[in-house]
Amino acid sequence: MAALPVFRWHLAPDGYATRRQLRARNLRPGGQGVAAQLERPRRRRPPLVAYLYRVDLAKPVRPMTPARWAALARANRARRTCPECRRDAGYVIPPSLGMCTPCAFPDNAPEGASWNSSPHTGR
Repeated sequence: MAALPVFRWHLAPDGYATRRQLRARNLRPGGQGVAAQLERPRRRRPPLVAYLYRVDLAKPVRPMTPARWAALARANRARRTCPECRRDAGYVIPPSLGMCTPCAFPDNAPEGASWNSSPHTGR
């Protein structure tokens, strides 16, 4: 088994790129393994490591199909839907609360607020 070539930070030769750099060029690794790595030394800590892939072996990014767009929309809608009141909160529900803010803190709601009259608060 051959060892990976290691380059210092900012000293990688042309023809190598990280995943983010490939994505910026609308490319993906396409099944190839890691070709090299970058190391950025740090004091009193292990070095930062970035994995590099060969640009000539990279493949174009697959286009989004209508089914993938629909699946992404359903996933985002599920992240915004409160499990308590079943309404779209208009924002991503924080995992720390597990529900929308009005459901999590019903006593802090100002009187007359439209979101204060949820079915489970008894008002």
